[in-house]
Amino acid sequence: MNLNSVSQILDFAIEKEDEAAQFYRDLAAKMGQQHVGEVFESFAREELEHKAKLLAVRHGNMTLIDSQRVTDLKIGDHLVEIVLSPDLDYKQALIVAMKAEKAAFRLYQDLAASTDDANLKEMLLTLAKEEARHKLRFEIEYEENFLREN
Repeated sequence: MNLNSVSQILDFAIEKEDEAAQFYRDLAAKMGQQHVGEVFESFAREELEHKAKLLAVRHGNMTLIDSQRVTDLKIGDHLVEIVLSPDLDYKQALIVAMKAEKAAFRLYQDLAASTDDANLKEMLLTLAKEEARHKLRFEIEYEENFLREN
């Protein structure tokens, strides 16, 4: 990954948000129950909101700064990898989503570490926190539906 400018980093991040939105739309389509699919559709919309924020930043219409700390339950960190398949169940989909959000979090942290531009660094760290919030929401959903029953 050779990202040397603010513009290249923003373009890359915008592309990743598009990919994440499509990922969640695909997961939603695989879920047999409508309410479960709607959970993933809502995440697809949030990823598109991230994209819109990035586009606004790129056009100089917005800055992103978030100083709130996000809790990490680390539930997804200790679960086995799941292979995407057409017959994915809700539990498996949550595991895939947790791992995807963790990867997105790390990506934004790595991008932030790759720039000397303080404003861009802060914006990328803010996006990392957004991804951490998504992971937390999936972890809470997993805990409520699958860990509490044991």
